[in-house]
Amino acid sequence: MEYKPHGVCSQKITFTIQENAVHAVQFTGGCSGNLQGIAKLIEGMDVNEAISRIEGIKCGFKSTSCPDQLAQALKEATGR
Repeated sequence: MEYKPHGVCSQKITFTIQENAVHAVQFTGGCSGNLQGIAKLIEGMDVNEAISRIEGIKCGFKSTSCPDQLAQALKEATGR
C-alpha cells in the first residue's frame, strides 16, 4: 500500500501486509535514520500490535508524527 502522510516531513509511506503482519515499510522523506529504525522494528509485527505501539506519538509541537501516520495508514489498509 502507498499512503500520503499529513502534517509530517515524510511525503510517502509504503508497506505490505501479509497474514496480518507488517512488511517492507519504507518512508520517503523525513528523518532517515529514525524512520529506517522504525521500519526495522515494525517488520513482521502483528498489525494490531504495531498500531497500538505507535498510534498517538507526537513530533515536537505537531499533533502527529511519522510513526502515528504509519499507524493511520495501517488502520486505513485494514479498515479499522
